[in-house]
Order: sequence, then structure tokens, then C-alpha cells
Amino acid sequence: MATGVSESQYDLINRADLDGLVRLIDDYCETRSWHDLLGLRDACKAAVSNGKQVWPASTLAEYRLALLAPAEIAVQVVDEDAGRFTLGPLTEVIAQQHDWAELAPLLEPSPITTFIAYECAIRGQHIDGELFPALESPCQLLACESSYALAEYLDNEAKFPSPQVPAMGPVVDIAEPSTTLVHDVEVEAAVHLLAQGWTSQSNGQLNMACVDGSVFDALAHLEARHVRMALLTTDDALAWLTWTGANGGAHGRRRGNAQGRDATWWIIAALTEKTLHWPLSDSGCVSAADSLQWFWWDRNEPITGWNVQLCVHHAERNRSWAFALIDMP
Repeated sequence: MATGVSESQYDLINRADLDGLVRLIDDYCETRSWHDLLGLRDACKAAVSNGKQVWPASTLAEYRLALLAPAEIAVQVVDEDAGRFTLGPLTEVIAQQHDWAELAPLLEPSPITTFIAYECAIRGQHIDGELFPALESPCQLLACESSYALAEYLDNEAKFPSPQVPAMGPVVDIAEPSTTLVHDVEVEAAVHLLAQGWTSQSNGQLNMACVDGSVFDALAHLEARHVRMALLTTDDALAWLTWTGANGGAHGRRRGNAQGRDATWWIIAALTEKTLHWPLSDSGCVSAADSLQWFWWDRNEPITGWNVQLCVHHAERNRSWAFALIDMP
């Protein structure tokens, strides 16, 4: 029997009584009995390794601990083996209601610690000290970043709101393609990496086109004949890209804003031919991002499902890309 687990609690585990275990977890959270909840989680986790089907209880307990428990207890459940089936990555969950200043002294340098630090930074917190080099994009938010869509973790659910779709302009007719498609290997790979959760874990369909020319030339290769467009600020474009990379579409697992933002900055480097200079300095990131002109576009049809449709122009090379990522619930 696990230390700190009573005979009645062990009986719930032995019988795989998930309803009883969930009620017990709720009770521990209500009374803020965090050490008891940690002991129950450890006992459930041990039972899972012995074949007991109580992983939902173990998962719920570690999710609640990361979200609600004091920092010194919360950090104990955020490790490489935890959070596989939680509502979101525990590195993001723990950052919602904990400050980096209280978490940092309790954490050893590791990839997990770095992801937590980046999630805290995305929420506007200041990060001091050196981090394990698990991510190569800047940790602190830059001047062109301010409006990332943050996950909202609740006791039994999570919400992943998207950035706001901009007000669209009038319908524009797109002519048949008059340019030749360009095979931009680096950008294609970067976009596929960003959309991986949608396309590999859900039913997401990604289409893209690259041309030497205008965004209208790129859209023509996506068979878009009647479109509406809206100019995006750099800030808004980064928010949409990060939201895309942070999520898994309609059915895939959320990966978190830290991973989404890192993939976003890699796309910026690819679009501006800066990958050979990676990692970029803070000023290099801002300069690269500001050299791109972004648009949201649609086909003048109702938007259904999970939908991200962007096009971007790099004036320095007169090169444009159009992307359409769609996933149905």
C-alpha cells in the first residue's frame, strides 16, 4: 500500500472505482488537501503500472495538482511521464496560476523547466537566469508580440480560444494562375511542422502555394477565385501562427503556446531566409517579422470547423505564400 493512502482509498484503487476516485479527488481539492491528493495520485500511478485501469484518476489528480496546488507540490507532477492524457500539457497548465519567481527555485535545469519558463513568459512574466536550451526562440516577449491567445484551464475542462478573425474587405476576383509555383522546401517543412498536430493527430488538411509575385498570384494556385482579405499586423499574424502550432485541430492533443510560438519563429526565419543564422537575436527576430506583410483571407463563405487561412508577402524577394489549414470537428 502506498504511503499516506488509507485502506478505504486503496480499496477504491484496487476495485478501479473511477467514480469513487473522482469524488475523492474533488473532495481533496475542495478541502485543499494537496498532500493527500499527491499521495492518491502516486498510488494510482503505481497501480497503473501493475495493470489497474485507474489512469483516468491518476491523470485527473496530476492535472488538478499542476493547476491548483501550491508551487512546491505542483512541480512534483510536471515531469516527462506526466500529463500524457491531461487536457493540455502540464507545462502550460502550471503556468496559468503560478509565478515563475516561485517555481524557478524548485526546478532543476531541464527541457520541462524551459517549457514552463516559456509558458510563463507568454503570460507576461519576467524570466531571470539561464535556461536549458530546449527552445531556441527568444524567451521574453518581443516588441512585436503582445496578444497571444491564452488557454484557460478549469477544473474539468479547458478552453483554447483563437485570436479574433479580422473584419474582412470586399470580395476580390482572382484570375487563373499566371505564375509558376515555387518549391520552397524550408518554408514547406516549417509550415508542416507548425500544423503537425492538426494533420497527424486529427483530420486537418493543409494546402499551400508559393510564387514569385503577389499574394493574389499565390491564392490563384489554391483555386481561390472569389476571396475576401484583411491586412494583419505582425502581432496578429504571430498570434494566429502560434495558436495554430499550440493546438491539435479538432481532435489532436494541444501542444501548448511555448511549442507553438517556437515553431512560429522558425517559420519567420524560413520565410525570410534566416534559418542559416538561427537562433536569431531579439532584434533579428523583430526585423525579420516586420519585413513580412500578412493577410487573413477567405473564400467569401461561412467558416466552419477549425480554420486558419493566411497569406504573406516578402517584398525583399517579391515572394508570396498562401496557406489554408482546415479541420472539421
